[in-house]
Amino acid sequence: MELISREQRSALLWAGRPFLKLELRDSYAIDDDLFAAWRRGDDRAVAESMAPWLKQVETEIAAGRRLRRVRVVSEPLSEYQRTLFDISQFGVDAGEELRWLSRRLVSGLPLPGNDCFVMEDLVMFNVHGGNDEQVEIQLDRDPDLVEFCRNAFESAWDLATPHHEYKPA
Repeated sequence: MELISREQRSALLWAGRPFLKLELRDSYAIDDDLFAAWRRGDDRAVAESMAPWLKQVETEIAAGRRLRRVRVVSEPLSEYQRTLFDISQFGVDAGEELRWLSRRLVSGLPLPGNDCFVMEDLVMFNVHGGNDEQVEIQLDRDPDLVEFCRNAFESAWDLATPHHEYKPA
């Protein structure tokens, strides 16, 4: 396992390969500006904050790549996850496939300890501290670990509810 920078992670994500993303936390400090804009009802600031991500998603989808995400969430949703639910339709409209999975349904699933991006031959873990700040990004190419994370994602995906059907508690 090696530590990589956000820039390295971004380069790997947008290098023209499909990826899976498994999110396991109820809040992330990295999105504080977006969260604050949503709280204020500042739709313009929300759109500006999301624009770079949406552009990347649209580019990947136009090139025929599939991007899937599962959010494992506590219910009722935290205010932070409520924010994400409210704004996620933008990503779905751009072509990202998103599903929501209640934390109460995952007790029997083998899941990684950290959020991760899974690609065909690697996995990247986003490690967060207790203050919700990202503390490191780990990259691993161990085929067994990549397969474990892919299987965890697919198991979660199969249990999760598509965004357009999910009703927040």
